Amino acid sequence: MAFVVRARLRPLSPLLFALAIATSQHPGRADAKYPDRPVRIVLPFVAGGVADVTARVVAEKLSEKLGQRFYVENQAGAGGIVAERIVASSPPHGYTLALLSNGTAVSVSLFKTLPYDPRKDFVPISSLGLFDFIFATVENSPFKTLSEFIATAKAKPGSLNVGTINVGSTQNLSAEWFKTAAGVDFAIIPYRGTPEILVGLLQGDVVLAIDSYSAMKVNLAEGKLRVLASSGAARSEATPELATVRESGRRL
Repeated sequence: MAFVVRARLRPLSPLLFALAIATSQHPGRADAKYPDRPVRIVLPFVAGGVADVTARVVAEKLSEKLGQRFYVENQAGAGGIVAERIVASSPPHGYTLALLSNGTAVSVSLFKTLPYDPRKDFVPISSLGLFDFIFATVENSPFKTLSEFIATAKAKPGSLNVGTINVGSTQNLSAEWFKTAAGVDFAIIPYRGTPEILVGLLQGDVVLAIDSYSAMKVNLAEGKLRVLASSGAARSEATPELATVRESGRRL
């Protein structure tokens, strides 16, 4: 994920993000230091997901450090086009930022035309983080391991539903990749955001969800969900007890 601004601002090194924001000047006001008013961060995701949680943590820290309010505005919909068009059409003054993900690059192949050019209309400022995904089911699910899920999917092709967020999202593509790598047939059900996936999972509309650990942390802590595997190449230091997909016999 990365914050981006309009392309007419000069590119900034990721390592200089905080310093550049603190010392850059507001256009037309050589004596003013950036920021001298609130800064909007537009997200192409609904509240409650990993992008939303990450952006709000960063916004809070930037507000504390720079002395101006950084606030998050959720503008989900149309594969990220709604949010990205808002930022692309805003003045290039640095007071409207966007948090973008892999989905921005993927959108080029999903839509015939876009109201902006992802390669030319945005300038990356800083990477915020890389996240593995977890494969989770409800606590009373018959699946205790990912291998058991794969076995059932092979025995009953097309009978299982897997939930992810929007079509073209990294989570959604991970489900497609897993489907191909495991050589199984299951239905992928796209939701607008993580909260809706969790509802679908708890209601039994889907038997498996693929999303970030942080987005599901509360439900995991409350014992409502069970994690079957992580998409990471190696076990995470945060969840050393959680096996990877590779350990389960399939590699994403």
